[in-house]
Amino acid sequence: MRGRPKISLKAGRNKTWIAALSLGLFCLLVYLTWPLGRLFDRPLSPVLLAADGQLLGARLAADGQWRFPRDSRVPEKYYLAVLQFEDRRFYLHPGIDPLAVARAVWQNLRAGEIKSGASTITMQVARLAREGGRRTFGRKLKEALLALKLEARYSKKEILALFASNAPFGRNLVGIDAASWFYFGRRPEDLSWAEACFLAVLPKNPNLASDGQGLTKLQEKRDWLLQRLRRRGIIDEVQLRLALKEALPTGLRPLPRYSEHLLATLAGDRDKKTPYRSFIRTELQRQLNLRAEAYGEKLLNRGIRNLAAVVIDNRLGAVVAYVGNIGLNRDFDSAQFVDIAQSPRSTGSILKPFLYAALLQDGLLTPEMLIADIPTRYEGFRPKNFDRRFRGAVPARKALAWSLNVPAVRLLHQYGIPRFKNQLVRWGMSTLFRPAEDYGLSLILGGAEGKLLEITAIYAGLGRLALGREDAGYGIRLLQDEKPVAWGLKELSPGAAYLTLEALTEVNRPDEEGYWRNFSSARWVAWKTGTSFGLKDAWAVGVTPGYTVGVWVGNADGEGRPEITGLAAAAPFLFEALSLLDTGGEIPPPRRALKRVEVCADSGYLPGEFCPRKVTWLPLESHFDRGCVYHQLVHLDPSGRFRVDSRVESVARMKHQVWFVLPPIQEYYYRPWHPEYQPLPKFKGSRQGQVEVADGSRVMNLVYPEPGTAVYIPVELDGSPGEVVLEAVHREEDAVIHWHLDEDYLTSTRYFHRVSLNPLPGEHLLVLVDNEGRRLVRSFTVIGRGEPGRPKPENSGRQD
Repeated sequence: MRGRPKISLKAGRNKTWIAALSLGLFCLLVYLTWPLGRLFDRPLSPVLLAADGQLLGARLAADGQWRFPRDSRVPEKYYLAVLQFEDRRFYLHPGIDPLAVARAVWQNLRAGEIKSGASTITMQVARLAREGGRRTFGRKLKEALLALKLEARYSKKEILALFASNAPFGRNLVGIDAASWFYFGRRPEDLSWAEACFLAVLPKNPNLASDGQGLTKLQEKRDWLLQRLRRRGIIDEVQLRLALKEALPTGLRPLPRYSEHLLATLAGDRDKKTPYRSFIRTELQRQLNLRAEAYGEKLLNRGIRNLAAVVIDNRLGAVVAYVGNIGLNRDFDSAQFVDIAQSPRSTGSILKPFLYAALLQDGLLTPEMLIADIPTRYEGFRPKNFDRRFRGAVPARKALAWSLNVPAVRLLHQYGIPRFKNQLVRWGMSTLFRPAEDYGLSLILGGAEGKLLEITAIYAGLGRLALGREDAGYGIRLLQDEKPVAWGLKELSPGAAYLTLEALTEVNRPDEEGYWRNFSSARWVAWKTGTSFGLKDAWAVGVTPGYTVGVWVGNADGEGRPEITGLAAAAPFLFEALSLLDTGGEIPPPRRALKRVEVCADSGYLPGEFCPRKVTWLPLESHFDRGCVYHQLVHLDPSGRFRVDSRVESVARMKHQVWFVLPPIQEYYYRPWHPEYQPLPKFKGSRQGQVEVADGSRVMNLVYPEPGTAVYIPVELDGSPGEVVLEAVHREEDAVIHWHLDEDYLTSTRYFHRVSLNPLPGEHLLVLVDNEGRRLVRSFTVIGRGEPGRPKPENSGRQD
């Protein structure tokens, strides 16, 4: 009976220990399973990688460290080296190595201070995650507990990846990636055994890499580690001897800076936790940079300081080279840091092929169709060609190849500004945010802004469509992790895309650049240039089967220069860039997307009864239905010199001939460019002109004012009312035109038919009568205040 209380007391103590142990285990389980939170939530360096993983550029992290992002993979050589140096039993312990702890306790007790920390790789990760603080027993205990928690939540490879990404490597280098590039100029995956061992021993004392004595100690540690790898059978004897002969890095290497502006633009995405993996090809990018810098030096001598270029692989649908800005200035200029390839710039005439393609697609145009190239005015907007000359009438494909402004404006007026603007937005232009009426007809001549990358992408889209690629309905990609996005260009047919590019193969190469002709004879390229108003932006884009290249040249600050034109400044570098590429022959006609159509050989319209004919190609979807009105059957006298009718010549004696006749205003400007053009003969004898008295429009046209025009009378600098210049043309060179305004005779002109006057505001009726009595009537409205005055013939030649 007396022993029972003792047994009961012992049992109670056991229960207490069991309860305490259970509570401890429960607390440990709660601790281990409690969420860790975000480890290493520190800013990362923006890093841009090439298609093959090579480094194109990097920038400092926000905290001033070089801390590259890394995935969960650890390079094999570094993985084996760091395990042998830091933690050989890494895969055998749960984050704390009991054997290492026992050894460390013994060493520290003998020394009377902390000499060995028994830190496993997991504990080092815990220490790196906590940052800062003195090495104390309390801190070591916290690190040990956090190590257990890490082991419970992460795999061994994930823990090793955390260590590789956050270990210090001297100066402000953090992580294996930054260290590998700064010390050896290559990816961690490409390190030699000696280099991997150097980086494996460095985090123990990263400051050793900053002086000569420290490097000696590092070499001893590296060589010791190499010897261990040999003893473990990880490397062979030959590898050991070669590795021991490798010198240690004596300093930091400069990072590659192949595409700085692209990286700066991408770095705006602060939430990016992985490298920017591009499609850029390292060697192509390097060569393009060198060519751009050399060409930029030539531009600088002409007062042009900036250049940008983009290369797109048409088959891949991705950007493979990117020069955001070659900023050249002998003085500091902040504009050199602007990524011009993605900055809005005035487009010049670089958008004209897009309008041409849309017109073909919608059945409003054939490549051979004549487009009027005559003085044109729309509500005060008066476009002019770059050479300030008019050609009367030009086939549409030549008007595009020659980049004539007047035909382009007339076609846009026909197609509709809102329709074209909305189309450009669907096709990928993000800069057209204003209402269509704000742009007006100048939209086709540079009244809008576009980005080089986006415009080059649309040209590449034309090439991809013409090639018949199944993925042509998706936009061009810049980064590998971008998902392909469907874009509006897929609404365009391969036939319209091909015919547009075919027209662009006829662009004239300037004589002063003879090697351009050599290039064009060897390779197929469809290309277009553009120059903005004020000579501030020069564009050139070329499309080949393999690649599309876009170039912009100018001054980023908007300074204009006479030399900043598409042909003189941008096109030469376009062909330099193309010379670096295997352009892939030529784009073949997509026969299934085209149809053969008979058109008038002279006008390009559907042929009439008297038209000579030829066959042209149109997009399969085209429903072009406009007939030719330019050919007429003319009755001539036996000599063929005069027109006649049955009242002056018997039918039996008449000669009948088909005649190609342009409207008078088109004929006036057409004839100097086409000596073969024959104007209509005059009527014979007394019948001359009688048939056409009622319709003077057959022989004369008003250049200005056009039908429905509202005329504004300007005010001179001194406040006096200015004058408006009225202009007419006549089919007959020596014709006399008598001018009447509101039934009052004004003046008469011969040869050059221009009259200056300032009519009163309001409605007016202008009547022109030539010396044969043929009349032309035009009503117009005057807006603004003006004072009546006598007309002044302007350059009218002799007057009667």
